[in-house]
Amino acid sequence: MKSRLLLGAAAAALAVLTSSDFNGAQSLTFPSLCQDGRLCSALCGAAAAREQTPAAVAQPAAYELGAPTAVWKLPPANLNMPPQIDPKNVYASIAANDVSPATAGALNRVYVPNLITGKVDVIDPETFQIVDSYFAIPSPQHIVPSWDLQTLWVTGDISYRGGHASVAAIDPKTGKVTRTIDLPDAYNMYFTPDGRSAIVVAEAKRRLEFRDPHTMELQGYIAVPRCQGVNHADFALDGSYAIFTCEYNDMLAKIDLVHHTLADMLQLSPGHMPQDIRIAPDGSAFYVADLLKDGLIVVDGEAFKETGFIPTGVGTHGLYPSRDGKRLFVANRGAHNLGGERHGQGSVSVMDFATRKIVATWPVPGGGSPDMGNVSADGKWLWLSGRYDGVVYAFNTDDGSVKTIPVGGMPHGLAVWPQPGRYSLGHTGNMR
Repeated sequence: MKSRLLLGAAAAALAVLTSSDFNGAQSLTFPSLCQDGRLCSALCGAAAAREQTPAAVAQPAAYELGAPTAVWKLPPANLNMPPQIDPKNVYASIAANDVSPATAGALNRVYVPNLITGKVDVIDPETFQIVDSYFAIPSPQHIVPSWDLQTLWVTGDISYRGGHASVAAIDPKTGKVTRTIDLPDAYNMYFTPDGRSAIVVAEAKRRLEFRDPHTMELQGYIAVPRCQGVNHADFALDGSYAIFTCEYNDMLAKIDLVHHTLADMLQLSPGHMPQDIRIAPDGSAFYVADLLKDGLIVVDGEAFKETGFIPTGVGTHGLYPSRDGKRLFVANRGAHNLGGERHGQGSVSVMDFATRKIVATWPVPGGGSPDMGNVSADGKWLWLSGRYDGVVYAFNTDDGSVKTIPVGGMPHGLAVWPQPGRYSLGHTGNMR
């Protein structure tokens, strides 16, 4: 009798939930979400079997059925963020060797995820040698420092190896994986500026999932159905919004982190393929790497409009500020196609933030494919994966000379650790 009552209550709660405005979501009727009655019965039946409350089943059911927005227990994400040290330089907290006490005991390492092998190769940056290599998860895409600087998350999506996605936690004090967690999709990961939530970028699902930053328990999500290939992001100075790039349809998505909603979509001018994105030190612009047009799209974040373009090099992809916040290192993959090519016209362009001029270009001797990475704690080396050449590059940030370390077949979002900064907003070390 109790199970039947719970079943009825859960079904009623689900119907009410999906036919009303759920925490700011657009209204969707129950029939439009539940085309197959068997699915609804299964969801409610499972809840009844576990003797769950109607609310307990309604929330995950909305997620499974694809409601556009569901935020279940999240306060505004910018109210408790650490204050900015210098209002004119968001990168003031990442000065050379200004590492947080929270990183005490962390090994000085470069962690390189390999899409083909599923392994993480670990490099000692002092010797430029691989000192460890182990299987982490299928299809590892990025190594992501956690907001509290205690964990390095390996993210895996469903693009390769049979469609299995998961994340793995690396303890930076030992350099080893401590646990793995299955998720629907996890191409990339970011964190809200207050550290309350991990934002798991479920690229194939076109969804941003807000999860507990430690357990990865789902807190809520925002669907971005028009953002094909959602992948990279950066955040406003005050933490009120983030801009995500949509790789496959020339668009950007603006996410309101106060109300946890999709605030706006920006259609870029034709022919772009947006990749990584970084904010200017003073917040006056966002720079978006453009793989096809070989440069940086300049975007006004507040007005949310395209305002300019800066040519860099072939296949512009990764963006990394220098430790003094005066330069932006731009990794040019050397190819326009996503499949890439070996020994392409890969290079690094160096942009002066103040003038928005390219002040240096560092080609890879013999060609290559600089992709993703970050700057060493002392600022002397720019570490980048050579995505299509099975190597890792270490560029000397004074003269652009390059050291090359062979690794696996397709290295991607490598992370240097530890890095300066008070907290991490995710990716391969978007530090603040």
